[in-house]
Amino acid sequence: MQDREAVMSQQIRPLENRLEKPLLSVIIPTLNEAGALPALLADLERQGDIDFEIVIGDGGSTDATEAVAGSFGSRFLRCPRGRGGQMNAAAGQATGIYFLFLHADSRLDDSRLLVNALATLQQAEKEHPRVAGHFRLRFMRSGQRNRLAYRYIEEKTALNRTNTTNGDQGLLLSRTFYHQLGGFDDSLPFLEDQRLAEKIRDQGRWLTLPGSLHTSARRFENEGFHRRYLLMGMMMGLFSIGELAFFTRAPGVYRVQQETGQLLLTPFFGLLWSMVRRDWGLSGTLRTFYRLGHYIRHNAWQLFFFLDVWLRPHLGPGRYPLLGFYDRLVAPCIDFRLVSALTGLCCFVWYMGILAPFFWLQESLERAGKNGRPRDETGA
Repeated sequence: MQDREAVMSQQIRPLENRLEKPLLSVIIPTLNEAGALPALLADLERQGDIDFEIVIGDGGSTDATEAVAGSFGSRFLRCPRGRGGQMNAAAGQATGIYFLFLHADSRLDDSRLLVNALATLQQAEKEHPRVAGHFRLRFMRSGQRNRLAYRYIEEKTALNRTNTTNGDQGLLLSRTFYHQLGGFDDSLPFLEDQRLAEKIRDQGRWLTLPGSLHTSARRFENEGFHRRYLLMGMMMGLFSIGELAFFTRAPGVYRVQQETGQLLLTPFFGLLWSMVRRDWGLSGTLRTFYRLGHYIRHNAWQLFFFLDVWLRPHLGPGRYPLLGFYDRLVAPCIDFRLVSALTGLCCFVWYMGILAPFFWLQESLERAGKNGRPRDETGA
């Protein structure tokens, strides 16, 4: 206990004993994160050679999140629920020169992660003042399933290409740049981190910070890896082409981590079919899937990147020859409207003609199996 108090007195001092403006404000949005938050705050305790404060924007927790935050000397702010609004509200109360936004289930395994990250960002600011940084991700998993798929996602988080940056990777930027960007867009209750990430890409530049940020794989493990990743692909495609009605009507997209169970995709496919019939019609459906084809064509590099990751044992670390081949030779050859149209047609057939009936049948059988499961003698 004495060791812990000594560490806190040196590194996470109470706000009244700090500099008037600490160098860094670590901002964490929470909602019933009493289980995950202590580990992150303990990791932050161990960060050395940097003066920082912790500001938690809470969306109405009913568990012990506030007590946990207080026990580590963090500032706790109650806000209306919505992660973008929570982070904006916490940033409004933060006093640091730089902001670092972290998710509550993040982990820091290097005691110098923050000081090294901030030094790298400050060096980059000498050449480009409008710069933001993110970390590579490493997933904390309970088993060894889907190792290649996790490795693919982890390596992709080191890139700085469109739609490869999200809130799980952390977001480090200056207070000035944050305000120039207008903060997080909280007008819609979804993908606030991706919206800000692409705004940064348009108005400044991204930097991959040294070290890695560890994050929980609990959503993938609870919901099913392939189902969650497939839904994420649908969401990013529809978001990128501006079909926001899908998000406002989609069931269960925004369930918090603790509320997740096995993900059912049939309701989402059902919503897409409803939008085809009632909202888009024939001409609107053709336009929508043409735009999806255009989006997929511009993300075709991911297939070549996946092959590089698959061949990693033979290629060695950090080498992406197939991705380079795509950039130099393949991308210019497929930059045509006809390719977008054909890709959009294939997208429609794959999602609506193959995946939709497949998951309808699979999930129907799963429900039948659960309903037919014999009860024990207690009736449970």
